Amino acid sequence: MMKRWTHRPEGSTWGDFGEDDQLGRLNLVTPEQVLKGIRCVKEGKVFSLSLPLDLPGGSQLNPRRHPPRLRGTRLNETAYMNFPMHQNVDGVIDVLSDDEVYLSLQYSTQWDALAHVGAFFDVYGDGNPVKVYYNGYRAGTDILDEKGGPQGKSPENPVGAQKLGIENLAVNGMQGRAVLVDLHRIYGNERKVVGQKELQQAFAAQNVTVEPGDMLVIRTGFAELVVEMDGKPDIERLSNSCAVLDGGDPELQQWIIDSNIAAICADNYAVEAYPAVPREDNQSALPLHHLCLFKLGLPLAELWYLKDLADYLAAHERNQFLLTAPPLRLPGAVGSPVTPIATV
Repeated sequence: MMKRWTHRPEGSTWGDFGEDDQLGRLNLVTPEQVLKGIRCVKEGKVFSLSLPLDLPGGSQLNPRRHPPRLRGTRLNETAYMNFPMHQNVDGVIDVLSDDEVYLSLQYSTQWDALAHVGAFFDVYGDGNPVKVYYNGYRAGTDILDEKGGPQGKSPENPVGAQKLGIENLAVNGMQGRAVLVDLHRIYGNERKVVGQKELQQAFAAQNVTVEPGDMLVIRTGFAELVVEMDGKPDIERLSNSCAVLDGGDPELQQWIIDSNIAAICADNYAVEAYPAVPREDNQSALPLHHLCLFKLGLPLAELWYLKDLADYLAAHERNQFLLTAPPLRLPGAVGSPVTPIATV
């Protein structure tokens, strides 16, 4: 059987964790890393890091993504909300409500699966780039689109990631030590594109030490503005507020490679500046996504709500905590809503 690739992207981890690996850097979240997170727990105090899943509101941030729509489940066009069960079973007093949701999986607080962003890449070094994802998994074969898939695939669900889907993160557990750096405490709501120099200055100012296998959590204040806007996002203001990573900064990219962090979680949209800072060698519209998801197998998370946790950590001169953040175990999905929990 022909190998998926014989030529891998420069600086990537393809093959480092096995020929068929689907976890990437999450392989570094070992049992010892989970224990490190547990040892960060001093008070048993818990913080939810999720926005309400109907925020940011509307579809201005991304016209392809829409707010969740709830409705009662239906049987023969009867909606089962406040449904009197005596209509089905004589003499009973029960009233039943049972609902379903239409949900864009990356609308609000979310994880990106490794199948979220791929690239055209020459996997055999023969001058013929093809559409692939982390570890050489193929578009159209391993990640299906609406043109169809393998024989036997349900016609009601013709799309989906047969490899690299979000369920791999769910089974992994997504629990371990996390480290928070608070860019909002430095820059407030000022729009600041943060590269390696500024990030390291923030680490030094806040005594942040990042170790292999840690999940890096970045507060910018963006989600707090979203909450203030109460479902009516002001896109111009959001686009010109808060710190954001310079995803194409070569030195920042090299630090991410060398640090062996397992994930990056941010409270903003996209984690990195979009459009990307112009550079002569720009090949990707989202260079941090390209590096992390495509090359390293490093999951990204967006639109987390971090204010209460950040305030607590600052008041107690801490920055490490136990993070528990499994996505939905939804086979084939390329992203997922999540309700992250920080325990301190």
